[in-house]
Amino acid sequence: MATTALVIVDMLVDFVEESGKLYCGPAARVIIPRIQEEARRARGKGEMVIYLCDRHRADDSEFGLFPPHAVEGTRGAEVCGELAPLPGDRVIAKRRFSGFAGTDLDLTLREQGIAGLRLTGVCTNICVLYTAADARMLGYAVDVVADAVASFDDEAHRWALRELAKTLGARMTGGETGGATQ
Repeated sequence: MATTALVIVDMLVDFVEESGKLYCGPAARVIIPRIQEEARRARGKGEMVIYLCDRHRADDSEFGLFPPHAVEGTRGAEVCGELAPLPGDRVIAKRRFSGFAGTDLDLTLREQGIAGLRLTGVCTNICVLYTAADARMLGYAVDVVADAVASFDDEAHRWALRELAKTLGARMTGGETGGATQ
């Protein structure tokens, strides 16, 4: 049984399509082929593939910080077509930055004997970072596929990569620095 899971964070219509409510810019589209590659690799090795998906209520308090996005039941809350989950993949809805906050992610991982996470997706400095921080606090090893994460803010993206590596001890894999909108 594989002990590592691939986690695809918020690769949703509202983040990756130009018409999305909280479009992360071209960098979000650039990483799609790398995430597809990572998903093929993970499935080929029998690793669990988990999609963490923002799924907000229409009156979610997060909308005090960000415009309404990924509202449950809307197209914007769906995984982008290029990365649609396959049978056997897990989809876990979340309402906060961290995929662990108020979800059954930890229970799902522990039931499957998962000890490490391989993170991809958006936004490097928000949901990827806070999911990694909680994962580390819970004792999981964390790898970040650097060329398969992106943000709408280049400076924040690069800061988050450093924070992930230096403070959280995440291992950087993949390409050089991932993507961000310039």
